[in-house]
Amino acid sequence: MQSLIPLAEQIGARLKARGETVGVSESSAGGLISAALLAPAGASAWYRGGGVIYAAPAFRGLMHLERSDMEGLRSATEPYARLMARTIRQRVRADWGLSETGAAGPNGNAYGDAAGHCCIGLVGPGDPEACEHSLTLETGHGDRAANMVCFAEAALTCLYDALESAAGHPGTAPARGP
Repeated sequence: MQSLIPLAEQIGARLKARGETVGVSESSAGGLISAALLAPAGASAWYRGGGVIYAAPAFRGLMHLERSDMEGLRSATEPYARLMARTIRQRVRADWGLSETGAAGPNGNAYGDAAGHCCIGLVGPGDPEACEHSLTLETGHGDRAANMVCFAEAALTCLYDALESAAGHPGTAPARGP
């Protein structure tokens, strides 16, 4: 966790300078992304809220999503990560939505993804077509705790990179495509 805080501090400073906020939906990172973003003093200026969406009741209860909202999607994929990023952004009325979904380990998930598989979604302010980004990470090992930290770091790095790409252009996100 300590390794995540310096990155979260930089993200918080950029969000605060831009007058923007972030909401987080995570699963296999277990809350580490939110914890890192909340660790710096003054986090209420940029952190709107989030949740660990780990099972169907959280999916329905916290995100207000139904199976029909996932038509053609499955968990632990980039399209699903983007859906969760869009949804958390809307739910908490944030400028940025950041999500993470995957399989921390020691085993893979029910969808056939190996331990260490993670998908990250990011949605920023502006035109939705130009402001969505996602990526897939494979650590290649089943060390659950190490994977959780790795997933959180990758998600925070994704947000940091997007803020850097959009530097000087508040209200826009990089056009990186899905």
